[in-house]
Amino acid sequence: MASGSFILWLHGLGDSGPANEPIKSLFTSPQFANTRWSFPSAPSQPVTCNYGALMPSWFDIHEIPVTANSPVDESSLLKAVQSVHSLIDKELAAGIDPKNVFLCGFSQGGALTLASVLLYPKTLGGGAVFSGWVPFNSSSIIERITPEAKRTPILWSHGIADGTVLFEAGQAGPPFLQHVGMNCEFKAYPGLAHSLNSQELQHLESWIKSRLQSSS
Repeated sequence: MASGSFILWLHGLGDSGPANEPIKSLFTSPQFANTRWSFPSAPSQPVTCNYGALMPSWFDIHEIPVTANSPVDESSLLKAVQSVHSLIDKELAAGIDPKNVFLCGFSQGGALTLASVLLYPKTLGGGAVFSGWVPFNSSSIIERITPEAKRTPILWSHGIADGTVLFEAGQAGPPFLQHVGMNCEFKAYPGLAHSLNSQELQHLESWIKSRLQSSS
């Protein structure tokens, strides 16, 4: 039987993986003793909303602030999804139960988390989106979501005072997921701007803990 778990954290635009590693120190429950964490860094590439400047970015973003109706760049998104899927495949090949694989991401990383979970062919432990948005809208992508993927639980957290990825962009997530046949736990944080807070991460720890599969 597979043992251990895997948590992949995807950072936001212009950030790096190592800068986010302190997050794992908050996961102190014994259930995380056999958890492997991964904090990859996005490649450096031109970003349209920043006038083509090169910066760490998972896929192109056309405008900031991101609204519920912002244009999406699906081709660069799908390339990033492939990279995330290869990281998951590697863990499954090493014997991790797919239901003990959790994807989490902030902002652009949250949008990539959502797309990666929806387009992965198996049911995973969960996907946690922080201050993210739905980064695609074409029916050709929606049709690729398998019945197995639709069983992966989604946690969506968003600050009501977010001026970078507007709260309305986050609010558009649950109806979109309902439309494709998925459930989502949505948590709004009053006063929170475009950042993470300790409340969100504490809830994430308990949310993942309640979904970890026993190795016995």
